[in-house]
Amino acid sequence: MIDLATPLALLLLPLPALAAMLLPAAPAAGAALAVPERIGQGILSGSAQGGAQVWRRRIAPWVVWILLVLALAGPRQLEPIPALKVSGRDLAIVLDLSGSMVRDDFFLDGAPITRLDAVQRVGAAFARRRAGDRVALIIFGSEAYYAAPFSFDTESIARRIETSVIGISGRATNISDGLGLALKRLETSDAASKVVILLSDGINNAGATNPRGVAGLAAELGIRVHTIALGPKDLTDSAPGENGVVDAATLRAVSELSGGTSFRVRTTEDLVAVTEALDRLEATDSDGLAAEVFAEFWVFPAALAAALCLWIAWRAE
Repeated sequence: MIDLATPLALLLLPLPALAAMLLPAAPAAGAALAVPERIGQGILSGSAQGGAQVWRRRIAPWVVWILLVLALAGPRQLEPIPALKVSGRDLAIVLDLSGSMVRDDFFLDGAPITRLDAVQRVGAAFARRRAGDRVALIIFGSEAYYAAPFSFDTESIARRIETSVIGISGRATNISDGLGLALKRLETSDAASKVVILLSDGINNAGATNPRGVAGLAAELGIRVHTIALGPKDLTDSAPGENGVVDAATLRAVSELSGGTSFRVRTTEDLVAVTEALDRLEATDSDGLAAEVFAEFWVFPAALAAALCLWIAWRAE
């Protein structure tokens, strides 16, 4: 149903008539011309037959005025817009960008890919499915950085994941600082649910704190931490000093201390399964806030008024 944004604007419709009634008439200009009666009758007869002139001089200006007032009133129609699902959750994705993420020990469609490629493809798809959550991205290597603030724009978070590069945060693995920065941002949040998803493929070898201690702080703040241990080899079943192994035990302890869930990922298929499991754990099926969006129609009477003005000016030549 079409309504008006400013219906009081219609009170302007009689304004020209009121002006003609209240304002004094303009004095006649020029001198009178005396002509024979027969010629005068012919002139008057020709004027009476000039219907086009009557339309252009008297009716058309009124039509223009009505169209302009109608455009000013703002005809519009409310359009049904599906409500955005709002979960009331703040979710921080904490992504390991240490040097070991360049290892190409994952496979996709039979071809080897790096760990980073696997995380970018699967992680970006996961972020795009989080409509209704406020999502942030934190990356860490030797240092931790806030790559993207909390936002409902999950597409922008997904693009940040897809364009992440190794080296910008150093090549060591500072799990404690990455998790600590997420907790610092979530501590001041007033969201009903606060969640961290921490992905690492290595051993905490930088920073002054222990990941287990940071996990204890998460528990005190009521923040769940889900951890993903990424990599084919585990610290417990690898040779001493072997590179590229993940400390799954520490990541599992972090999740258990904070009330979250720990996942072990050895293949790309495992990583996809983990993101699907996280979707079930942190579902976004909740009612959102409806938005009132109007389709505006004022442009149509305004365009007709402009076209009619051009016609009047053209016929006056």
